[in-house]
Amino acid sequence: MIADHFPWLTAIILLPLIASLAIPFIPAKEGKGVRTYALGVGIIDFVLMCYFFWNNYDASNSEFQLVEKYSWLPQLGIEWAVSVDGISLPLVLLAGFVTTLAILSAWQVDRKPRLFYFLMLLLYSAQIGVFVAQDIFLLFIMWELELVPVYLLVSIWGGAKRRYAATKFLLYTAAASIFILVAGLGMALYGDNITFDIAALANKDFPLSLQLPLYAGLLIAFGVKLAIFPLHTWLPDAHGEASAPVSMILAGVLLKMGGYGLIRLNLELLPDAHVYFAPVLVALGVINIIYGAFSSFGQYNMKRRLAYSSVSHMGFVLLGIASFTDLGISGAMLQMISHGLIAAVLFFLTGVTYDRTHTLFMDKMDNIGQAMPKVFALFTAGAMASLALPGMSGFASELAVFVGFTNSDIYSSTFRTVTVFLAAVGLILTPIYLLSMLREVFFHSDIIPLCDIGDAGVKNKENEGAVCFGNSCVLPADAKFDDANPREIFIALCFLVMIIGVGIYPKLATQIYDVKTVALNAEIRQTYTEVAQAKTLQSEVATVFDISQ
Repeated sequence: MIADHFPWLTAIILLPLIASLAIPFIPAKEGKGVRTYALGVGIIDFVLMCYFFWNNYDASNSEFQLVEKYSWLPQLGIEWAVSVDGISLPLVLLAGFVTTLAILSAWQVDRKPRLFYFLMLLLYSAQIGVFVAQDIFLLFIMWELELVPVYLLVSIWGGAKRRYAATKFLLYTAAASIFILVAGLGMALYGDNITFDIAALANKDFPLSLQLPLYAGLLIAFGVKLAIFPLHTWLPDAHGEASAPVSMILAGVLLKMGGYGLIRLNLELLPDAHVYFAPVLVALGVINIIYGAFSSFGQYNMKRRLAYSSVSHMGFVLLGIASFTDLGISGAMLQMISHGLIAAVLFFLTGVTYDRTHTLFMDKMDNIGQAMPKVFALFTAGAMASLALPGMSGFASELAVFVGFTNSDIYSSTFRTVTVFLAAVGLILTPIYLLSMLREVFFHSDIIPLCDIGDAGVKNKENEGAVCFGNSCVLPADAKFDDANPREIFIALCFLVMIIGVGIYPKLATQIYDVKTVALNAEIRQTYTEVAQAKTLQSEVATVFDISQ
């Protein structure tokens, strides 16, 4: 059948890109036609990938599946090679889910709507391309392609400092991307055959002297995207100025590219170097957790507080990757999926709040929970998920990382105890800064109103429910602080249903990648054993040599 030989993965990547080319010809009166078209494309692509993976992906196979290869630059060994496995498939689905809902959340965009939705669809394609690329050069191209729409989306539809934030994002990520290109070239040119194919590179025997600098370079590249301290400073600025739909994608998908890259290239292709760098990842993970949590306390801007919260939560990904246990690596994957859903819904609800209050500063809000109880309820549910409430995905993922790292037999008991204790500090701080945010935004009673609600009630005697923001008092009859509408409730519930579903039954996500992570950890542990034996042998030889002298 023709369908059996159809390049479905290629179609999933290119559909949003090709569809975006028709946007200039769509009438853009108030953006209605364009937004409906873009949303339709996003839904079709997401449904297509769900249907295709459901019928063709084998979760019991740890190898690359659904491979599509087409010769591109044969002289250089570069191919259009795409495929999926347990590491990439859940992130492809996450990207499709979050981006489609981000397009729906941008329903009110009426400034240059054609350009906005064109960039959103272009970003859709680039994200999918990063996760399914089996050729490092293709991955690099998709990685760079993703930078362009994000830069424009922030610099055009962002806040007052949007150009500064967009430029900083571009400089950080573009500079870091150079390390991906250099590392890819180094691995491709090593040996007798030139290839950028990740599966072929995994069979090359890179010496440790080459693996160590390659690993360090890739750690910098992916560390910027994952917002590892001290390479994280672009993230709070970008989130603080980006519109809510763009922040949803930044936190929900783009951060996960860093974690994906660490697993795909650093662990799979450079296992010897990983044995030496694993303690460094643990240290960086602990720093991220504590630094991000403490930094959140000092933020009065809601989006910057959530941005530093993301920095903190990404520390658990590093701990899981460096754990040398099946459960730890599985927890790192689950944390990426979980945080993608939780961060996306929190940034979306922050945008909903901003649409009503026209401010992101918590000290300028007071008692808006009375005017927007539905928004408050949804925001509370998202915050509970982020602080790892049992029954939600955040609890399952962070518990898996903690237990996995605690049971690791690679590290000493003292090292594990100190690490777990320090990481637990982040768990204690998380509910404090999230719940204090909810209190200040929705029910902050410490603010002394700078206006007289009684005077404002001249036109309306029922003034007890007046909503007061600084110098601006708005009576219920005149208030623009409407509660969440059906579209906004639907978007939030889509995320929360997934968050609760994964929290109650984590196997919904883990069954996709468990076989792959177990196989990957087995290879890493085998490498660790070989490295340890080599060190022991070298030590014994040196001892014998000293005695003979």
